[in-house]
Amino acid sequence: MKKKGYKRKYTAAMFRRELPLHFMILPGLALVLLFSYVPMGGLVMAFQDFIPSKGLFWNQKWCGLENFRFVFSLPGFNRALQNTIIIAFWKIVLGLLVPIVFALLLNEIRSVRVSKFVQTICYLPYFMSWVILGGILVDVLSTGGIVNQALNSLGLDSIFFLGDNQYFRTTAIWSDIWKNFGYGAIVYLAAILGIDTELYEAARIDGAGRWQQTWHVTLPGMRMIIVLMLVMSLGNVLNAGFDQIFNLYSPAVYESGDIIDTFVYRMGVIDAQYGPATAVGMFKSVVSTIFISVSYLLAYKFADYRIF
Repeated sequence: MKKKGYKRKYTAAMFRRELPLHFMILPGLALVLLFSYVPMGGLVMAFQDFIPSKGLFWNQKWCGLENFRFVFSLPGFNRALQNTIIIAFWKIVLGLLVPIVFALLLNEIRSVRVSKFVQTICYLPYFMSWVILGGILVDVLSTGGIVNQALNSLGLDSIFFLGDNQYFRTTAIWSDIWKNFGYGAIVYLAAILGIDTELYEAARIDGAGRWQQTWHVTLPGMRMIIVLMLVMSLGNVLNAGFDQIFNLYSPAVYESGDIIDTFVYRMGVIDAQYGPATAVGMFKSVVSTIFISVSYLLAYKFADYRIF
């Protein structure tokens, strides 16, 4: 019997046997290195007064932390940071709860055809880009769109969902949940199907109803996958969704809808301030790394969960 914490020694024979598997991952590894790690060399621009006409990085003037001081002093950065945290927080919370609830409700549908039909309809928006969905939402939620027409027919005033700071943030959050909750529920449905049916039979024998079975059998059986999804989502605490916001926002809603990613886009691409834009991107990456590391440690300490 193996002792707890036992680790099998990795031998040369095992490596030779698994060599074809290592070769299989080489193309994916090369793509990750090329597009995820090599570009990290550009982070040096955060510490330089980068001017493209001067050539590569070693020809640039170093300015230390001046780009960070400049960015943090901008009122637009504080606004973007606040909006990013609020939008990302609610996307994480609702993006975790709504798929779980939907998976539990879908699991209660006894008709397989109805269940598959509902699931297909609900996760279909996930496969549509925000360029397409953004255009649809702009038309549907405009002052002359179908939603406001329905409100007017009920005697209510029109609401400018994408042009009013009072409604834009809420609209962005719920439209993102609508796009992703159906696909996210697939993971939880798989976890539910993996629960031993004998546990439900034992619960019924003990007199447990459907709600009690869900609370005492289904949810505990989903605990590990819920912890995993939570740990993975916490790394996005400063990622409020550039694609979505960029396709929905306008200068009229910068106060409530401008996020770090759109702030960096305007600063780096439009205004050509490459150094400060890189500094903001680096700040975001460092904070996200800290959050996902801390969340992983907490998951291991309190839920005894390990990804590796």
